[in-house]
Amino acid sequence: MRRHLMWAIGLTAYIIAVFHRSSLGVAGVAAADRFGVGTSLLAMLSVAQLAVYAGMQIPVGVLLDRFGSRRMLVGGGLLMVVGQLLFAYAGDIGPAIAARVLIGVGDAMTFISVLRVVAMWYPPRRNPLMVQLTGMVGQLGALSSAVPLVVLLHDAGWTATFLGSAALGVAAVALVAVTLKDSPEPRQARPARAPDLGLKRSWEHPGTRLGLWTHFVAQFSGSVFALLWGYPFLTQGEGLAPATAALLLSLLTVGGIVLGPLIGHFCGRLPYHRSTLVLGIVASSAAAWAVVLLWPGRAPVAVLTGLMVVLAVNGPGSMIGFDYARSFNPAARIGGATGIVNVGGFVASIVVIVAIGVLLDVQTPAGAAHPSLGAFKWAFAVQYLLWGLGAAQVWRYRRSTRRSMPPEHLAAIRRGEALPALG
Repeated sequence: MRRHLMWAIGLTAYIIAVFHRSSLGVAGVAAADRFGVGTSLLAMLSVAQLAVYAGMQIPVGVLLDRFGSRRMLVGGGLLMVVGQLLFAYAGDIGPAIAARVLIGVGDAMTFISVLRVVAMWYPPRRNPLMVQLTGMVGQLGALSSAVPLVVLLHDAGWTATFLGSAALGVAAVALVAVTLKDSPEPRQARPARAPDLGLKRSWEHPGTRLGLWTHFVAQFSGSVFALLWGYPFLTQGEGLAPATAALLLSLLTVGGIVLGPLIGHFCGRLPYHRSTLVLGIVASSAAAWAVVLLWPGRAPVAVLTGLMVVLAVNGPGSMIGFDYARSFNPAARIGGATGIVNVGGFVASIVVIVAIGVLLDVQTPAGAAHPSLGAFKWAFAVQYLLWGLGAAQVWRYRRSTRRSMPPEHLAAIRRGEALPALG
């Protein structure tokens, strides 16, 4: 029972972090008007946040192994509160970017800290399901930043909306500081060692790199759509009403919450076939986008709904990468290994966000109110380059990971047995 309480406390902190991270998604159009910027500069708000998030993953992972989850969650939560306060009062693009950088740093300290709580409190067999539940229930933060934030921005205004977001963050920090315990065991002093030794060993194992490329290829399409470009695509490109667009974005989140536990159960029962599932998720995402991009004119709502359902699997699919980190690294270096994996999807997301912003600017005539549907379609087609690269790397490191495993461990995983960390 105590393990569930610790998980719930960490999960609450992650839900609030996702809320902070996703708040720009539905505020993108309002932000463009408030700061007087075009699509390329608007993309910089998300890119600054995601670039810092990705760049901080490995340093945060090393610090996490040294200081534990509670301290990292408190520090990250405070940084996000400060970022939202600055964003609330930002009047031009410079302070707004600084605010999103602070949110990105705090966000970077949150998710992998919660995954370490899961690794410390739950046995290996339960880990895949609990990681999926963490990731997917955490997306309630994205759900709460969809329709409610649209309403608040309309009724209460920019400053009041983001001041409320900061207040929510203060409550999460207080909860973690008072109640969270890093592990069931008393904290013991760690022996001094070279700070990069565990990180080097994690990186050298092909299973860690398989996790990195799994996260890279499975996450970015749904993430880019939810974080920035989905709402403009649906409203400006496909011509949907704002409420309908927000509802579709909510469906993406709800679908992930429903499907996540199923994927976690699959990975727990059939660990040998995790990479096959990842490649299937990538193929389905590429196919669903092909239908929308090749549709003559605006796609029907039913087709867009189908796209949301398929993209909803992206988040749970990327979580399989963290299961690889746990499978092939011992607990003493789980933070660094998880940080390495978590870099993948956010680097891919940054590349796609920037590419879409640039392609939209290039195709939008001066003086046009917004990009055309055709411009959006050509811009979103850039995703196929990253799907090809990521799928090839998953295939490559799947083979090398299997070759590196002792025969008895490989046979056990084929039988569906849960093993302790093999690193």
